[in-house]
Amino acid sequence: MSQRGADMAFDDEWSKIKTDSTGMRLNQLDGGGGGGTDRPDLKTAPTEKKAAAKVIQDILEPETRTAGDHADATTTAAKTALAGWQTASALKTVEDTWAGQVKMLLGRLAGEKAALSGSGFAFQAQELKTRDGFAPLAPGPKE
Repeated sequence: MSQRGADMAFDDEWSKIKTDSTGMRLNQLDGGGGGGTDRPDLKTAPTEKKAAAKVIQDILEPETRTAGDHADATTTAAKTALAGWQTASALKTVEDTWAGQVKMLLGRLAGEKAALSGSGFAFQAQELKTRDGFAPLAPGPKE
């Protein structure tokens, strides 16, 4: 087959592909008016979230610190009483592990508190970001 014949065969095939693909477009929405609804399904409860953040701040964080300190004091007393025994060095390992776990739990509580306190702003920021993302697609004024 000559180069010209190959070019024409490609052009014919390409033309057919383009014609077929335009027939597969969605030309209208269903009778339901699309996928949206007239009422929002995403709900947030700012008052409850603020209350939960307050419980973390006023109750959980202080009581976690107190429990952590109490365990440290008890472990230190046991470690001192068992000085010279291998158990004392094992209690030092337990004490270090416990302190790390308490610190990690307090960090987690602080993160949850921050998330609960800032979630209203996060929802609003996401809504604005989504709106701005669609802005370039909005039809302009008709000329």
